[in-house]
Amino acid sequence: MTSRPEPSDLLPARTAVIVFLAFALAYFLSALLRAITATLSPTLSLEMSLSAGDLGLLAGGYFIGFALTQLPLGNWLDRHGPRKVVLGFLTVAVAGCAAFALATSFSGLLAARVLTGMGVSACLMAPLTGYRRWLTPAAQMRANSWMLMTGSLGMVASTLPVQWLMPLTGWRGLFWLLGGLILVSMAVLAATVPRWRTASPPRAEAAPPAAPGYGFIWRHPYFRQMLFIGIFNYGGMVAVQTLWAGPWMVNVAGYTPQAAAAGLFGINVSMLCTFWLWGMVNPHLARRGLTPERLIAWGLPLSFVVLACIVWLGAGAGWVLWALFCVSSTFVSLSQPAVALALPADAAGRALSAYNLAIFGGVFIVQWGIGLLIEALTVLGWSEPTRYRGAVAIFGLCCVWAYQDFWRAWRRSIARPAG
Repeated sequence: MTSRPEPSDLLPARTAVIVFLAFALAYFLSALLRAITATLSPTLSLEMSLSAGDLGLLAGGYFIGFALTQLPLGNWLDRHGPRKVVLGFLTVAVAGCAAFALATSFSGLLAARVLTGMGVSACLMAPLTGYRRWLTPAAQMRANSWMLMTGSLGMVASTLPVQWLMPLTGWRGLFWLLGGLILVSMAVLAATVPRWRTASPPRAEAAPPAAPGYGFIWRHPYFRQMLFIGIFNYGGMVAVQTLWAGPWMVNVAGYTPQAAAAGLFGINVSMLCTFWLWGMVNPHLARRGLTPERLIAWGLPLSFVVLACIVWLGAGAGWVLWALFCVSSTFVSLSQPAVALALPADAAGRALSAYNLAIFGGVFIVQWGIGLLIEALTVLGWSEPTRYRGAVAIFGLCCVWAYQDFWRAWRRSIARPAG
Protein backbone atom coordinates (compact mmCIF):
# COMPACT_ATOMS: atom_id res chain seq x y z
CA MET A 1 0.00 0.00 0.00
CA THR A 2 1.53 3.30 -1.10
CA SER A 3 0.47 6.93 -1.05
CA ARG A 4 1.02 9.20 -4.02
CA PRO A 5 2.56 12.70 -3.99
CA GLU A 6 0.39 15.76 -4.48
CA PRO A 7 0.24 16.71 -8.20
CA SER A 8 1.21 20.27 -7.31
CA ASP A 9 4.49 18.98 -5.80
CA LEU A 10 5.66 17.10 -8.90
CA LEU A 11 8.64 18.65 -10.68
CA PRO A 12 8.65 19.21 -14.48
CA ALA A 13 10.81 16.64 -16.24
CA ARG A 14 13.63 19.07 -17.09
CA THR A 15 13.82 20.39 -13.53
CA ALA A 16 13.73 16.86 -12.13
CA VAL A 17 16.73 15.86 -14.26
CA ILE A 18 18.75 18.90 -13.15
CA VAL A 19 17.93 18.28 -9.48
CA PHE A 20 18.83 14.59 -9.85
CA LEU A 21 22.22 15.45 -11.36
CA ALA A 22 22.99 17.95 -8.59
CA PHE A 23 22.27 15.39 -5.88
CA ALA A 24 24.08 12.70 -7.87
CA LEU A 25 27.33 14.69 -7.79
CA ALA A 26 27.22 14.92 -3.99
CA TYR A 27 26.34 11.24 -3.63
CA PHE A 28 29.16 10.27 -6.00
CA LEU A 29 31.65 11.96 -3.66
CA SER A 30 29.97 10.42 -0.63
CA ALA A 31 30.33 6.90 -2.06
CA LEU A 32 33.93 7.54 -3.09
CA LEU A 33 34.75 8.52 0.50
CA ARG A 34 32.86 5.49 1.81
CA ALA A 35 34.78 2.97 -0.29
CA ILE A 36 38.22 4.54 -0.37
CA THR A 37 39.47 2.64 2.70
CA ALA A 38 39.39 -0.64 0.75
CA THR A 39 41.85 0.76 -1.81
CA LEU A 40 43.99 2.56 0.78
CA SER A 41 43.99 -0.37 3.24
CA PRO A 42 47.47 -1.71 2.24
CA THR A 43 49.02 1.78 2.48
CA LEU A 44 47.29 2.72 5.74
CA SER A 45 48.00 -0.70 7.29
CA LEU A 46 51.70 -0.33 6.52
CA GLU A 47 52.07 3.33 7.46
CA MET A 48 49.92 3.21 10.61
CA SER A 49 50.58 -0.46 11.59
CA LEU A 50 46.87 -1.35 11.53
CA SER A 51 45.60 -4.83 12.43
CA ALA A 52 42.57 -6.45 10.75
CA GLY A 53 40.41 -5.28 13.65
CA ASP A 54 41.79 -1.73 13.37
CA LEU A 55 41.10 -1.72 9.65
CA GLY A 56 37.54 -2.91 10.14
CA LEU A 57 36.96 -0.28 12.84
CA LEU A 58 38.46 2.47 10.68
CA ALA A 59 36.21 1.62 7.74
CA GLY A 60 33.28 1.21 10.10
CA GLY A 61 33.94 4.61 11.69
CA TYR A 62 32.39 6.21 8.63
CA PHE A 63 29.20 4.27 9.37
CA ILE A 64 29.30 5.19 13.05
CA GLY A 65 29.08 8.79 11.85
CA PHE A 66 26.15 7.84 9.62
CA ALA A 67 24.34 6.14 12.48
CA LEU A 68 24.81 9.06 14.88
CA THR A 69 22.98 11.47 12.58
CA GLN A 70 20.16 9.40 11.10
CA LEU A 71 17.40 10.03 13.65
CA PRO A 72 17.80 13.81 13.91
CA LEU A 73 18.42 13.89 10.15
CA GLY A 74 14.99 12.44 9.42
CA ASN A 75 13.22 15.05 11.54
CA TRP A 76 15.25 17.87 9.98
CA LEU A 77 14.53 16.65 6.45
CA ASP A 78 10.77 16.53 7.06
CA ARG A 79 10.86 20.00 8.69
CA HIS A 80 13.45 21.94 6.68
CA GLY A 81 13.70 20.03 3.39
CA PRO A 82 16.59 18.47 1.46
CA ARG A 83 18.34 21.63 0.26
CA LYS A 84 18.99 23.31 3.60
CA VAL A 85 19.87 20.06 5.40
CA VAL A 86 22.30 18.65 2.84
CA LEU A 87 24.22 21.93 2.60
CA GLY A 88 24.64 22.07 6.36
CA PHE A 89 25.83 18.48 6.57
CA LEU A 90 28.31 18.77 3.71
CA THR A 91 30.08 21.55 5.60
CA VAL A 92 30.90 18.91 8.25
CA ALA A 93 32.14 16.55 5.50
CA VAL A 94 34.66 19.14 4.34
CA ALA A 95 35.97 19.39 7.91
CA GLY A 96 36.19 15.57 8.07
CA CYS A 97 38.29 15.39 4.91
CA ALA A 98 40.66 18.05 6.27
CA ALA A 99 40.96 16.20 9.60
CA PHE A 100 41.79 12.92 7.83
CA ALA A 101 44.46 14.62 5.74
CA LEU A 102 46.05 16.05 8.90
CA ALA A 103 45.77 12.91 11.11
CA THR A 104 48.98 11.42 12.53
CA SER A 105 47.56 8.46 14.52
CA PHE A 106 44.93 5.75 14.30
CA SER A 107 42.70 7.63 16.75
CA GLY A 108 42.96 10.76 14.58
CA LEU A 109 42.06 8.80 11.45
CA LEU A 110 39.10 7.19 13.23
CA ALA A 111 37.76 10.52 14.53
CA ALA A 112 38.06 12.01 11.03
CA ARG A 113 36.22 9.05 9.49
CA VAL A 114 33.38 9.47 12.01
CA LEU A 115 33.18 13.20 11.20
CA THR A 116 33.19 12.50 7.45
CA GLY A 117 30.45 9.90 7.83
CA MET A 118 28.32 12.40 9.71
CA GLY A 119 28.89 15.03 7.02
CA VAL A 120 27.87 12.93 4.03
CA SER A 121 25.03 11.11 5.81
CA ALA A 122 22.39 13.27 4.09
CA CYS A 123 23.69 12.72 0.55
CA LEU A 124 21.25 9.89 -0.19
CA MET A 125 18.50 10.57 2.34
CA ALA A 126 18.04 14.19 1.23
CA PRO A 127 17.32 13.39 -2.44
CA LEU A 128 15.16 10.35 -1.60
CA THR A 129 13.08 12.52 0.75
CA GLY A 130 12.67 15.09 -2.03
CA TYR A 131 11.84 12.42 -4.62
CA ARG A 132 9.05 11.13 -2.36
CA ARG A 133 7.29 14.47 -2.92
CA TRP A 134 8.67 15.53 -6.31
CA LEU A 135 8.34 12.29 -8.37
CA THR A 136 5.69 9.67 -9.11
CA PRO A 137 6.10 6.23 -7.41
CA ALA A 138 7.51 4.57 -10.55
CA ALA A 139 9.94 7.45 -11.07
CA GLN A 140 10.98 7.18 -7.42
CA MET A 141 11.97 3.53 -7.86
CA ARG A 142 13.98 4.45 -10.97
CA ALA A 143 15.62 7.48 -9.31
CA ASN A 144 16.57 5.37 -6.28
CA SER A 145 18.30 2.78 -8.46
CA TRP A 146 20.09 5.44 -10.47
CA MET A 147 21.25 7.21 -7.30
CA LEU A 148 22.74 3.87 -6.22
CA MET A 149 24.28 3.60 -9.70
CA THR A 150 25.90 6.98 -9.08
CA GLY A 151 27.18 5.63 -5.77
CA SER A 152 28.69 2.68 -7.61
CA LEU A 153 30.38 5.14 -9.95
CA GLY A 154 31.90 6.78 -6.89
CA MET A 155 33.12 3.39 -5.71
CA VAL A 156 34.63 2.77 -9.16
CA ALA A 157 36.47 6.07 -8.78
CA SER A 158 37.77 4.88 -5.39
CA THR A 159 39.69 1.98 -6.97
CA LEU A 160 42.02 2.35 -9.96
CA PRO A 161 41.68 6.15 -10.26
CA VAL A 162 42.73 6.46 -6.61
CA GLN A 163 45.69 4.13 -7.28
CA TRP A 164 46.70 6.31 -10.21
CA LEU A 165 46.46 9.53 -8.15
CA MET A 166 48.33 8.20 -5.12
CA PRO A 167 51.86 8.70 -6.55
CA LEU A 168 50.93 12.28 -7.46
CA THR A 169 49.06 13.41 -4.34
CA GLY A 170 49.67 10.82 -1.62
CA TRP A 171 46.68 9.80 0.51
CA ARG A 172 46.75 13.09 2.42
CA GLY A 173 46.66 15.22 -0.72
CA LEU A 174 43.84 13.05 -2.00
CA PHE A 175 41.65 14.00 0.97
CA TRP A 176 42.40 17.70 0.47
CA LEU A 177 41.24 17.29 -3.14
CA LEU A 178 38.05 15.52 -2.03
CA GLY A 179 37.26 18.33 0.41
CA GLY A 180 37.55 20.84 -2.43
CA LEU A 181 35.23 18.81 -4.66
CA ILE A 182 32.62 18.69 -1.90
CA LEU A 183 32.68 22.50 -1.80
CA VAL A 184 31.99 22.53 -5.56
CA SER A 185 29.04 20.15 -5.11
CA MET A 186 27.61 22.42 -2.41
CA ALA A 187 27.62 25.34 -4.83
CA VAL A 188 25.77 23.25 -7.43
CA LEU A 189 23.15 22.11 -4.91
CA ALA A 190 22.57 25.65 -3.65
CA ALA A 191 21.96 26.83 -7.22
CA THR A 192 19.62 24.05 -8.40
CA VAL A 193 17.60 22.34 -5.64
CA PRO A 194 14.16 23.87 -5.01
CA ARG A 195 13.23 25.24 -1.61
CA TRP A 196 10.99 23.10 0.59
CA ARG A 197 7.29 23.79 0.92
CA THR A 198 6.61 22.86 4.53
CA ALA A 199 2.90 22.17 4.31
CA SER A 200 0.32 21.36 1.66
CA PRO A 201 -2.92 23.34 1.51
CA PRO A 202 -5.55 21.59 3.68
CA ARG A 203 -8.03 19.41 1.82
CA ALA A 204 -11.03 17.61 3.20
CA GLU A 205 -10.01 14.30 1.66
CA ALA A 206 -6.33 14.56 2.58
CA ALA A 207 -4.85 11.88 4.81
CA PRO A 208 -4.20 12.90 8.44
CA PRO A 209 -0.62 13.95 9.17
CA ALA A 210 1.81 11.28 10.28
CA ALA A 211 2.43 10.90 14.01
CA PRO A 212 5.44 12.83 15.29
CA GLY A 213 8.66 11.05 16.18
CA TYR A 214 9.87 7.59 15.21
CA GLY A 215 7.73 5.28 17.33
CA PHE A 216 5.08 4.63 14.68
CA ILE A 217 7.81 3.97 12.08
CA TRP A 218 9.63 1.37 14.19
CA ARG A 219 6.28 -0.31 14.94
CA HIS A 220 5.04 -0.29 11.35
CA PRO A 221 4.65 -3.91 10.11
CA TYR A 222 6.22 -3.16 6.73
CA PHE A 223 9.25 -1.48 8.28
CA ARG A 224 9.76 -4.45 10.60
CA GLN A 225 9.37 -6.88 7.70
CA MET A 226 12.30 -5.22 5.93
CA LEU A 227 14.42 -4.52 9.02
CA PHE A 228 16.78 -7.50 9.30
CA ILE A 229 17.47 -7.88 5.59
CA GLY A 230 18.38 -4.19 5.72
CA ILE A 231 20.85 -4.84 8.54
CA PHE A 232 22.53 -8.04 7.38
CA ASN A 233 21.87 -8.45 3.65
CA TYR A 234 21.94 -4.81 2.53
CA GLY A 235 24.47 -3.76 5.16
CA GLY A 236 26.58 -6.83 4.41
CA MET A 237 26.63 -6.12 0.69
CA VAL A 238 27.93 -2.60 1.35
CA ALA A 239 30.44 -3.90 3.92
CA VAL A 240 31.91 -6.33 1.39
CA GLN A 241 31.94 -3.81 -1.45
CA THR A 242 33.54 -1.06 0.60
CA LEU A 243 36.05 -3.10 2.60
CA TRP A 244 36.34 -6.87 2.88
CA ALA A 245 36.46 -7.81 -0.81
CA GLY A 246 39.81 -5.99 -1.01
CA PRO A 247 41.60 -7.71 1.93
CA TRP A 248 40.16 -11.08 0.84
CA MET A 249 41.74 -10.68 -2.59
CA VAL A 250 45.12 -9.81 -1.03
CA ASN A 251 45.20 -12.16 1.96
CA VAL A 252 43.23 -15.16 0.64
CA ALA A 253 43.39 -15.09 -3.16
CA GLY A 254 46.99 -13.81 -3.27
CA TYR A 255 46.39 -10.63 -5.30
CA THR A 256 48.91 -7.78 -5.26
CA PRO A 257 47.50 -4.45 -3.98
CA GLN A 258 47.39 -3.22 -7.58
CA ALA A 259 45.53 -6.35 -8.72
CA ALA A 260 43.12 -6.01 -5.78
CA ALA A 261 42.39 -2.40 -6.81
CA ALA A 262 41.67 -3.67 -10.33
CA GLY A 263 39.38 -6.32 -8.82
CA LEU A 264 37.51 -3.70 -6.81
CA PHE A 265 37.21 -1.67 -10.01
CA GLY A 266 35.56 -4.68 -11.66
CA ILE A 267 33.21 -5.20 -8.71
CA ASN A 268 32.11 -1.58 -8.70
CA VAL A 269 31.64 -1.43 -12.48
CA SER A 270 29.44 -4.53 -12.15
CA MET A 271 27.38 -2.78 -9.48
CA LEU A 272 27.13 0.38 -11.57
CA CYS A 273 25.73 -1.59 -14.51
CA THR A 274 23.36 -3.53 -12.25
CA PHE A 275 21.83 -0.41 -10.70
CA TRP A 276 21.53 1.19 -14.15
CA LEU A 277 19.59 -1.89 -15.26
CA TRP A 278 17.37 -1.81 -12.17
CA GLY A 279 16.53 1.81 -12.98
CA MET A 280 15.56 0.85 -16.52
CA VAL A 281 13.35 -2.12 -15.61
CA ASN A 282 11.76 -1.00 -12.31
CA PRO A 283 8.83 0.93 -13.91
CA HIS A 284 8.10 -2.05 -16.19
CA LEU A 285 8.21 -4.49 -13.29
CA ALA A 286 5.84 -2.27 -11.31
CA ARG A 287 3.36 -2.21 -14.19
CA ARG A 288 3.42 -6.02 -14.27
CA GLY A 289 2.59 -6.18 -10.57
CA LEU A 290 6.01 -7.49 -9.50
CA THR A 291 6.36 -5.88 -6.09
CA PRO A 292 9.69 -5.24 -4.35
CA GLU A 293 8.85 -7.88 -1.73
CA ARG A 294 8.26 -10.57 -4.35
CA LEU A 295 11.44 -9.69 -6.24
CA ILE A 296 13.48 -9.80 -3.02
CA ALA A 297 11.94 -13.14 -2.05
CA TRP A 298 12.79 -14.69 -5.42
CA GLY A 299 16.14 -13.08 -6.10
CA LEU A 300 18.02 -12.65 -2.82
CA PRO A 301 18.74 -16.39 -2.26
CA LEU A 302 21.06 -16.25 -5.29
CA SER A 303 23.53 -14.31 -3.12
CA PHE A 304 23.64 -17.15 -0.59
CA VAL A 305 24.63 -19.63 -3.28
CA VAL A 306 27.45 -17.35 -4.44
CA LEU A 307 28.67 -16.75 -0.88
CA ALA A 308 28.77 -20.50 -0.24
CA CYS A 309 30.92 -20.91 -3.38
CA ILE A 310 33.30 -18.20 -2.13
CA VAL A 311 33.76 -19.94 1.22
CA TRP A 312 34.18 -23.33 -0.47
CA LEU A 313 36.72 -22.17 -3.05
CA GLY A 314 38.79 -20.00 -0.70
CA ALA A 315 41.91 -18.91 -2.61
CA GLY A 316 40.13 -19.74 -5.87
CA ALA A 317 37.46 -17.12 -5.18
CA GLY A 318 38.61 -13.88 -6.79
CA TRP A 319 36.95 -10.64 -7.72
CA VAL A 320 34.48 -12.21 -10.17
CA LEU A 321 32.73 -14.21 -7.46
CA TRP A 322 32.66 -11.21 -5.13
CA ALA A 323 31.14 -9.18 -7.97
CA LEU A 324 28.49 -11.88 -8.42
CA PHE A 325 27.76 -11.79 -4.69
CA CYS A 326 27.28 -8.01 -4.70
CA VAL A 327 25.21 -8.05 -7.89
CA SER A 328 22.92 -10.83 -6.63
CA SER A 329 22.50 -8.94 -3.36
CA THR A 330 21.11 -5.84 -5.12
CA PHE A 331 17.59 -7.27 -4.95
CA VAL A 332 17.56 -6.03 -1.35
CA SER A 333 18.13 -2.43 -2.54
CA LEU A 334 14.47 -2.38 -3.63
CA SER A 335 13.52 -2.32 0.05
CA GLN A 336 14.64 1.28 0.59
CA PRO A 337 12.21 3.17 -1.70
CA ALA A 338 9.53 0.58 -0.84
CA VAL A 339 9.74 1.54 2.83
CA ALA A 340 9.35 5.24 1.93
CA LEU A 341 6.32 4.51 -0.25
CA ALA A 342 4.68 2.33 2.42
CA LEU A 343 4.63 5.17 4.96
CA PRO A 344 3.03 8.65 4.76
CA ALA A 345 4.72 11.23 2.52
CA ASP A 346 5.10 13.73 5.37
CA ALA A 347 7.14 11.12 7.27
CA ALA A 348 9.38 10.22 4.32
CA GLY A 349 12.51 11.73 5.86
CA ARG A 350 12.02 9.84 9.11
CA ALA A 351 11.12 6.55 7.40
CA LEU A 352 14.14 6.69 5.10
CA SER A 353 16.51 7.79 7.86
CA ALA A 354 15.30 5.09 10.24
CA TYR A 355 15.83 2.45 7.59
CA ASN A 356 19.17 3.94 6.62
CA LEU A 357 20.18 3.76 10.29
CA ALA A 358 19.43 0.03 10.18
CA ILE A 359 21.40 -0.45 6.94
CA PHE A 360 24.48 1.45 8.00
CA GLY A 361 24.35 0.05 11.50
CA GLY A 362 24.53 -3.29 9.70
CA VAL A 363 27.48 -2.11 7.62
CA PHE A 364 29.36 -1.22 10.80
CA ILE A 365 28.45 -4.51 12.49
CA VAL A 366 29.58 -6.58 9.50
CA GLN A 367 32.74 -4.57 8.76
CA TRP A 368 33.98 -4.62 12.33
CA GLY A 369 32.52 -8.07 13.07
CA ILE A 370 34.35 -9.79 10.22
CA GLY A 371 37.61 -8.19 11.35
CA LEU A 372 37.06 -9.32 14.94
CA LEU A 373 36.16 -12.85 13.79
CA ILE A 374 39.31 -13.09 11.66
CA GLU A 375 41.36 -12.27 14.77
CA ALA A 376 39.27 -14.40 17.17
CA LEU A 377 39.56 -17.55 15.05
CA THR A 378 43.31 -17.60 15.69
CA VAL A 379 42.46 -19.55 18.87
CA LEU A 380 41.67 -22.51 16.62
CA GLY A 381 45.16 -22.39 15.11
CA TRP A 382 43.79 -21.69 11.62
CA SER A 383 45.82 -20.01 8.90
CA GLU A 384 44.87 -16.48 7.83
CA PRO A 385 43.03 -17.61 4.65
CA THR A 386 41.06 -20.19 6.65
CA ARG A 387 40.13 -17.58 9.25
CA TYR A 388 38.82 -15.33 6.48
CA ARG A 389 36.71 -18.21 5.16
CA GLY A 390 35.32 -18.93 8.63
CA ALA A 391 34.42 -15.29 9.23
CA VAL A 392 32.65 -15.02 5.86
CA ALA A 393 30.77 -18.27 6.54
CA ILE A 394 29.43 -16.87 9.82
CA PHE A 395 28.39 -13.70 8.01
CA GLY A 396 26.55 -15.85 5.44
CA LEU A 397 24.60 -17.65 8.17
CA CYS A 398 23.47 -14.27 9.54
CA CYS A 399 22.25 -13.31 6.04
CA VAL A 400 20.25 -16.53 5.70
CA TRP A 401 18.64 -15.98 9.11
CA ALA A 402 17.65 -12.40 8.17
CA TYR A 403 16.12 -13.61 4.90
CA GLN A 404 14.08 -16.24 6.74
CA ASP A 405 12.71 -13.54 9.06
CA PHE A 406 11.72 -11.44 6.01
CA TRP A 407 10.19 -14.47 4.26
CA ARG A 408 7.98 -15.38 7.23
CA ALA A 409 6.74 -11.79 7.64
CA TRP A 410 6.06 -11.46 3.90
CA ARG A 411 4.12 -14.73 3.73
CA ARG A 412 2.04 -13.69 6.74
CA SER A 413 1.26 -10.34 5.09
CA ILE A 414 0.03 -11.86 1.82
CA ALA A 415 -1.97 -14.51 3.68
CA ARG A 416 -3.72 -11.87 5.80
CA PRO A 417 -7.21 -11.03 4.45
CA ALA A 418 -7.45 -7.57 2.85
CA GLY A 419 -9.21 -4.88 4.84
